Amino acid sequence: MGKLNVNSEIGRLKTVLLHEPGAELENLTPAFLGELLFDDIPWLPLAKKEHQAFAKAFRDAGVKVVYLTDLVTEVLSLDENIKSEFILEFIEEANVFSRTLSELLYQYLISFKDVKAMVIKTMAGIKKQELPNYQVRTLRDYVDDNPFVTNPIPNLYFTRDPFVVIGSGVCLNKMYTQTRSRETIYAKYIFKYHPCYRKARIFYNRDYKMNIEGGDILILNKETLIVGLSQRTSPVAIEILAKSLFFNYRTKYKTVLAFSLPKKRAFMHLDTIFTQVDYDKFTIHKGCYDSLKVYRLERDTKNLGKLKVTPLNDKLEDILSTYIKKKAILIPCGGDDSVTADREQWSDGSNALAIAPGEVITYERNDTTNKILESYGLKVHVIPSSELSRGRGGPRCMSMPLEREDISD
Repeated sequence: MGKLNVNSEIGRLKTVLLHEPGAELENLTPAFLGELLFDDIPWLPLAKKEHQAFAKAFRDAGVKVVYLTDLVTEVLSLDENIKSEFILEFIEEANVFSRTLSELLYQYLISFKDVKAMVIKTMAGIKKQELPNYQVRTLRDYVDDNPFVTNPIPNLYFTRDPFVVIGSGVCLNKMYTQTRSRETIYAKYIFKYHPCYRKARIFYNRDYKMNIEGGDILILNKETLIVGLSQRTSPVAIEILAKSLFFNYRTKYKTVLAFSLPKKRAFMHLDTIFTQVDYDKFTIHKGCYDSLKVYRLERDTKNLGKLKVTPLNDKLEDILSTYIKKKAILIPCGGDDSVTADREQWSDGSNALAIAPGEVITYERNDTTNKILESYGLKVHVIPSSELSRGRGGPRCMSMPLEREDISD
């Protein structure tokens, strides 16, 4: 049976959710890169090999690896009604406006005898030429040069963003961009129907209006959450999540620290500039250090059900020290050289994933940062990254912990 338990960023990892890149990457084209949030087109054969090396690093460390495609397949195989419900929702959120085309898509997807193949097809994108009986009918059909009826979902291998396990519950996210919104449908069905996960508490839901993404959520401990106020996570969403944790579900959380960072694509999520790698150690991109602002959200003891928001003006390391109850150490991505730091931050040098306290997975291309991490006593497992890194995400972005061992305070 599956178990959800994530109360830190560094507790020994027991189960992790991954998605191995598939045909959705091959269906990227230059004309639609911007719309699909890619700067380049990864070469799929090598991207798959790199991702398999990533999965092997987990297995070699004793971590159970589960795949998004398998969990969704298990859900949709439970009942034909569930599969039908999923297909209808998927088509609606793929912005297919024609009733005739929607019916053709439904009949095409429901006809798959192999449920896993159907799931993979929804992820890969459906070309017009693949759809039986497709005809140019509407004005949109005549003028639309997109070869796809439903676009590929190439960001799926960044499993960190659509949802986040917080304690034994889930933050089911509202994605910032339309192109990523369908990613959360898969998570919705896992937590609605999967026998192992359907009882999870939902702290935030994908149908809320305000956007929040998993790369901005860091779990410091059982009482403290850090959420990035970034390009892709709104302040209102952070407040909604805080109220949910404090009041609706009455969890043990006492504090949410909102880290406000520059609204730039290079820093799209908090974990592109900041991650925890040990009890007292954090990676940091020094280029953001001076501009990072921190706000504390907590229960307002004078107004029942209200939040108290306080700007914190201390140094970042001093703020962190207060909540980890030991002196915090900031490890600079790329070191002190600004050119190296900017280059390695761009290729996710700060995006380390802790699989145990002081033990991390990183991209091999960030060799300067990796050497610095080792100099601080960390055990570093490097994985190949020439193609995976083209998607603008690192090892933390590509993984969603489902279960970690709890750590001692």
